[in-house]
Amino acid sequence: MNISFYKYQGTGNDFVIIDNRNGHFDSKNVKLVNFLCDRRFGIGADGLMLLESNADANIDFTMRYYNSDGNEASMCGNGGRCIAAFAVHQDAVGNKDKFYFDAVDGLHEASYNNGIVSLKMTNVDHITEAENHYFLDTGSPHYISHQNKVDETDIVNYGREIRYSEAFKPGGTNVNIVQEVAADHIKVRTYERGVEDETLSCGTGVVASAIATYMKNKECMDFNIDVKGGRLNVSFTTEDDKNFSEIWLTGAATFVFKGEIEANI
Repeated sequence: MNISFYKYQGTGNDFVIIDNRNGHFDSKNVKLVNFLCDRRFGIGADGLMLLESNADANIDFTMRYYNSDGNEASMCGNGGRCIAAFAVHQDAVGNKDKFYFDAVDGLHEASYNNGIVSLKMTNVDHITEAENHYFLDTGSPHYISHQNKVDETDIVNYGREIRYSEAFKPGGTNVNIVQEVAADHIKVRTYERGVEDETLSCGTGVVASAIATYMKNKECMDFNIDVKGGRLNVSFTTEDDKNFSEIWLTGAATFVFKGEIEANI
């Protein structure tokens, strides 16, 4: 079986993307998805996405996202930006300045301009604030800890301990550590469940980190965010510090290469 694919990355968060508008890809084959994402035996990626048709004439396409372990997963912000860029490149949207797609967490609005994608994220209406961390769901669950020197933290062991802790069973959580550089500037590192490692960037993670930093300081609602793979921007609004809306994640989404792979799985 030969599978045609595209590879995209958003600030180092990389994805295999397959145009599945004809429904030919076996999305229930966990071993196949895992193989395609494998960096030694397959293509290599943090996750895999399918671009699928949507029956609603007002929605340009449907995004389905799978972690590199092969299982269908919750929302991926950088994945959403990458599949938005892919859809534009495949002429799958009506208007690149404003289009809509459906994902596991609902409807998303996006725009594309010369390689930069702005993606409207799901509203946030519940934040748990503890003594040493915040917890919120931005399409995927995220644990946020503010630290002084994030580069010195062993993020894999730190993240794994929290991800598999009793408090977050059975589904686990993504884990982010955040360093404040300035009022509107933070640095973020993320351990992602499903990948079970640090990724160079996590879209839902930087959104959660920005909102948590606002909750900590009650100052900025527009952040520049440094991740290992580059820089992202997150902006949002709130009137009561409980409900957050107009959440936008913006950054580059880049085509890497396309190809064909033989997979007999």
